[in-house]
Amino acid sequence: DEFFHASKAMAEIMRTIEQAADTDATVLITGETGTGKDYLARCIHRLSSRRNHLFVKTNCPARASSLFESELFGHTKGAFTGADDRRIGRFELAHGGTIFLDEIAELPIGLQAKLLHILQDGQFERVGDSRPVQIDCRIIAATNKDLQEGIRAGTFREDLFYRLNIVSIHVPPLRERREDIPLLMRQLTLIQAREMNRPEPVYASRALERLGDYAWPGNVRELKNLVKRMVILRAGERISAEEVEKVIEASRPRGQRAHEDMASLRDSERQHIVKALARTRGVLGGSRGAAALLGLPRSTLQYRIRKLRIQPQD
Repeated sequence: DEFFHASKAMAEIMRTIEQAADTDATVLITGETGTGKDYLARCIHRLSSRRNHLFVKTNCPARASSLFESELFGHTKGAFTGADDRRIGRFELAHGGTIFLDEIAELPIGLQAKLLHILQDGQFERVGDSRPVQIDCRIIAATNKDLQEGIRAGTFREDLFYRLNIVSIHVPPLRERREDIPLLMRQLTLIQAREMNRPEPVYASRALERLGDYAWPGNVRELKNLVKRMVILRAGERISAEEVEKVIEASRPRGQRAHEDMASLRDSERQHIVKALARTRGVLGGSRGAAALLGLPRSTLQYRIRKLRIQPQD
């Protein structure tokens, strides 16, 4: 449900998923927190030939520990204090299926070497055992950090990066695909209303416009939470732009005001469009027009120009 979309960027991502899903290529998904990287990983698994086997998700911690190493690779009896029985790790659990390593940038450097061994040879060793275990699982990794910075800082292995980055998917933040917001709002509202068995609230057109002006620092996750609040508190009612802004402000950390985010976003967007129009000498359509330069449908750009009251002389 995170990926109802109208934007070219999301359409391209879905095409990439369809092309890559039924292969065993590793996939690296990047993007800000809340953009739906977990959901994309599950989409890849569901579309793959491994769909009838397990999808195993693991969050990578920043600190190395025998407990996490055991969680990933399993351990033999007596491998460390408290290891009273042999344990199957998450890689063995994902045999035949898919393992999703979230927050891969946090994986300790020592465990990165073991992950690289799996990617190269399809083998690993349980904690406390020197005998190799053969494994067949697809690896999908995700991060909200810049792995190139990690490579430069010495906290992430360059050879591991290239092994993971066979298929690369970058999920843009919601503020960069605002044309998706009205569709997402309607579809998420429908889903939540059905799940809660409540009548849907109805959004005024200006309310949807106001949502499009907001910066959405929490991305789709924040949007889903807003929808849940609306369905719970305003089921069956008409939602105005002012009410939407109140709900947004109430959900933000103290000291951060939604209208400031909106104003800043409007100014930034206006500058982008004005620069694109100047560069293309006012031409909107065509392969060299402002719409193509900005990665927007021409109709969307025309709407934003009217809404931001941009004049040709700007």
